[in-house]
Amino acid sequence: MTKQPEDWLDDVPDSQNEEDEDDEIIWVSKSEIKRDAEELKRLGVELTELGKNALDKIPLDQDLRAAVELAQRIKKEGRRRQIQLIGKMLRQRDVDPIRQALDKLKNRHNQQVVVFHKLESLRDQLIAGGDEAVEEVLRLYPDADRQQLRSLVRNAKKEVAGNKPPKSSRLIFQYLRDLAENQD
Repeated sequence: MTKQPEDWLDDVPDSQNEEDEDDEIIWVSKSEIKRDAEELKRLGVELTELGKNALDKIPLDQDLRAAVELAQRIKKEGRRRQIQLIGKMLRQRDVDPIRQALDKLKNRHNQQVVVFHKLESLRDQLIAGGDEAVEEVLRLYPDADRQQLRSLVRNAKKEVAGNKPPKSSRLIFQYLRDLAENQD
């Protein structure tokens, strides 16, 4: 049986309706593109402000790493142009891992600052208070040496009374920091 001229149309899929559903066009405004580009340039600036050790912890490919290191060495107008290049390079890459690594670095720094403030406060309580502050430290850090802690506190109180440099105060802070790091 041969197909009639009208029958061949039955085999052709109605592609217009399928394409309209699958290929929905998403319009992005020029302003939004510019905002995204500026955000990536700011990310590039953050990368150039990192030190070598921090930069090692960021997942950068070889080209991007070289561009960032070059921007760190360049000054003035050349630096601005290099940062624009870094922004352009970032537009062609997945920046989520880079942002996550930067956030992790920032958060770690903020956590360290909070821990240091707590340790400073604890040190000040030790110097101002008496045995109850020592007991608090022993409760927080069971590995602490009571005798060494009392000796440091006694020396720190003598230094404060004698208007001397706070050597023992620094030693107390260092001892507390060591205890906190060993506990983790």
